[in-house]
Amino acid sequence: MKKSMKVSIRELVEFVYKEGSIDLKFQARSSMIIGTRLHQKLQKEYKEGDEKEVFLKGEKVAGDVIYQLEGRCDGIHYDDGKVTVEEIKSTARSLDLIEKGSPVHRAQGECYAYLLAKEKQLSRVGVQLTYIEVESEKTKSFNYTYSLEELEQIVNEILVAYSPFANVLLTNVENKMKSINDLEFPFPSYRKGQRKLAGAVYKTVSETKSLYANAPTGTGKTISTLFPAIKAIREGDAKWFYVTAKTITRTVAEEAMLLLEQEGLSHRTVTITARDKICFKEEAICQKEYCEFANGYYDRINGALIDILTNETIITRPIIETYAGNHKVCPFEFSIDLSYLVDGVICDYNYIFDPKVSLKRMSDVSKKKTTLLIDEAHNLVDRGREMFSASIEKSAFLQIKKLYPEHEALKQGVAAVNKQFLRIKKEDGAHGRGELDEQFVESIVSFIEIAEKCLGEEGGEWSEEFMQLYFDAISFVRISNLFSEEHRFVILRSSNELEVKLYCIDPSKLIKQVTHPYQSSVFFSATLHPFSYYYQQLGGSEEDYRFLIPSPFKYNQWQIGIHPISTRMKDRERTLPFITSSIEETFNGYKGNYLVFFSSYAYMQEAYESLNKESLHAVIIIQAPNMNEGEREEFLQQFQSDRGRPVIGLAVLGGIFSEGIDLKGERLKGVIVVGVGLPQPSVEREIIKDYFNAMGMNGYDYAYVYPGLNKVFQSGGRLIRSEEDTGVLKLIDDRYLTSKYRSLLLEEWKDYRVIT
Repeated sequence: MKKSMKVSIRELVEFVYKEGSIDLKFQARSSMIIGTRLHQKLQKEYKEGDEKEVFLKGEKVAGDVIYQLEGRCDGIHYDDGKVTVEEIKSTARSLDLIEKGSPVHRAQGECYAYLLAKEKQLSRVGVQLTYIEVESEKTKSFNYTYSLEELEQIVNEILVAYSPFANVLLTNVENKMKSINDLEFPFPSYRKGQRKLAGAVYKTVSETKSLYANAPTGTGKTISTLFPAIKAIREGDAKWFYVTAKTITRTVAEEAMLLLEQEGLSHRTVTITARDKICFKEEAICQKEYCEFANGYYDRINGALIDILTNETIITRPIIETYAGNHKVCPFEFSIDLSYLVDGVICDYNYIFDPKVSLKRMSDVSKKKTTLLIDEAHNLVDRGREMFSASIEKSAFLQIKKLYPEHEALKQGVAAVNKQFLRIKKEDGAHGRGELDEQFVESIVSFIEIAEKCLGEEGGEWSEEFMQLYFDAISFVRISNLFSEEHRFVILRSSNELEVKLYCIDPSKLIKQVTHPYQSSVFFSATLHPFSYYYQQLGGSEEDYRFLIPSPFKYNQWQIGIHPISTRMKDRERTLPFITSSIEETFNGYKGNYLVFFSSYAYMQEAYESLNKESLHAVIIIQAPNMNEGEREEFLQQFQSDRGRPVIGLAVLGGIFSEGIDLKGERLKGVIVVGVGLPQPSVEREIIKDYFNAMGMNGYDYAYVYPGLNKVFQSGGRLIRSEEDTGVLKLIDDRYLTSKYRSLLLEEWKDYRVIT
């Protein structure tokens, strides 16, 4: 019996014909912004009777496979009985440099022509490749004519070349679907609350809904979301993304997949590691002149993909690096290419939510079959604000003017932007206004077009500063296209800088906009608290499911103490001796390893210097800014249960050690939190406060209290990690005894004693 496989024309021809090197200069170009407009400009000139954006599909048998081919061609022209399929491509390069159509673009047109000829029973069809130059908007066309037999032969050859790859994918899908039917939960029993969470996720995915789940530490959230999401898969090409904010949580997801594989699951997953971290070179400069892994990447990638998909299942960073080294391909781009082909992807939020780096090749059809599992969802609020904001600085343009004084077009482009900066500075008060300044954005668009012309120049050498400004400008224009009433056009001034920021105050609508095309989204965290705040900020609506379960641990596993000492800035110098004394008393009264969290590095350093180290009989270690992975690992390795002298680790609230780390049993006996975690006042925080006040909500809580407390909950959540753990949690701040903070404490923390 022949197998059936659906494949898009673009995927098909890119796999067979794409060649050459990665060149990052032309990868994230403004063609995303400008290309659509140029396409539409040409399509508006079509005569009556011509068609644009035509969806075509058809079947073609090759070997043992029935291929269901589909895609959308840019246009179809009808001229005196002649039918021509048009493919339009925008380009930043000069048209003089394009001597003939690219083999990929030509093959795309030929496949569309074949589908059209079959559908309309045509004996001959034309293919027109039209290139439109971004800067001048001039066009250049290449025309070809084919008989149906010629097109049949071409498509057949393409499918034969694609077949080895198709057979690997089809075999993997068959094995996956068989294994999912027999898959059992990988533990003898469920923890308290775990079966309910797994059931809620299964129901959500099966019904293609969204779920917002507050599942406290100890629920086993990773396996309780992955297992039901995989069990709910009904189609071979369905997939899932496990997205998270921290590297450590990605490791937990990989471990969960290993458990499921031991239960018999046949499933391919890839973990995406950031370009800068996985790059084989000293600097991540993705240009063929600098990097041998970028040079000729597309000539070698097909072999690498077939090899890894044949031989590996859980494709972690070391596995990517091994195969990338063997096949001499860029490890980062290799993992991105794999992400479109595997069953599951483990990655950072960026790859789904950030308009700058999200996976652009994922079609809406593919999204409709994809489930998003969004771990540590509380982090997505601030990360969402960051991803949906953009800024640009005046000094960056002036620097480019100094670097390239001879380049006339570039000089004019910079001067035009600078003129807009000066106009804004003159017109506006301290921090600008709400609405978007269209004139300013237009000047940035013009700069991008000039910059692209520069990058298209043969033999041009462009500095890192120029490339960075180019990418920042693209990001700025991209966010300007998303600008809404939830954004503010902010002007930030200092003595020697003028910065314009498109600031996203409330990311909820944009988060919803991103997740809406997907089959299902599951937002989960141990600290979606207060729930109403996170539900609103993460885009929750009436039809979405909500799920809250109590902690699976007994309340007597915690010894909670509140020590009402002021940690406010104005009182810090006076109260610091009382705070360090409180830390010493707790440690000496209940010996073991401790983590002590502070609101800032400066405050932590002051406390470190003030501690009476002789009386403690402990090793004191301190979090440093910008620790690399090795240094973080070394810090955590100090927390061992069998130490002669226990360790006290000083760390920062909301930092790398305040969430996602798992120090079970005697590895951690106490957590002390100094302060209530309030973010530093800033222009942006004040904008958030004013915005929510205007909406009739408590703006101060939205801007300061809730984000601050979440850091406290996360830090306290490091303490009790299993049914056997016990420990001391001390909260040092007098605000914890006010009615507001008492009402916001986690349920399991409300049985506290007040320390006097």
